[in-house]
Amino acid sequence: MFWFLLLTMAVVVAAVTLAVVGGGKSAVLQDVEPERLTDPLPTNRPVGRADVEAMRLPMAVRGYRMADVDEALGRLGAELAERDAHIAELESALAGAQATAVNGPDLFKRQDEPPAAEEGPQDEEGGR
Repeated sequence: MFWFLLLTMAVVVAAVTLAVVGGGKSAVLQDVEPERLTDPLPTNRPVGRADVEAMRLPMAVRGYRMADVDEALGRLGAELAERDAHIAELESALAGAQATAVNGPDLFKRQDEPPAAEEGPQDEEGGR
């Protein structure tokens, strides 16, 4: 009886060991393709706030996939640089338009006319 229990215990330990280690071809894990960025930033229009908030970067063994993060940050940096350049261009155009409006020549005045003399205060009779 002792030998029977010892043999049964050895078979159970072997079965558990094979189950944990994965003793057959059916238990081998298949290689899984790495997770990719499924919803990248749009390429046909400017990136908006909703695009950035909706973007989810795929996870890797040690955090995020560097290539996907670099691509997203590069795209956002390019968009911000383009917007900054456009804002600077519009601000300089606005400053030029304001300077022309304040200091510019009167478009309705004839060029051969001398500038009008300023009038002083008049008394009640209409004279000076």
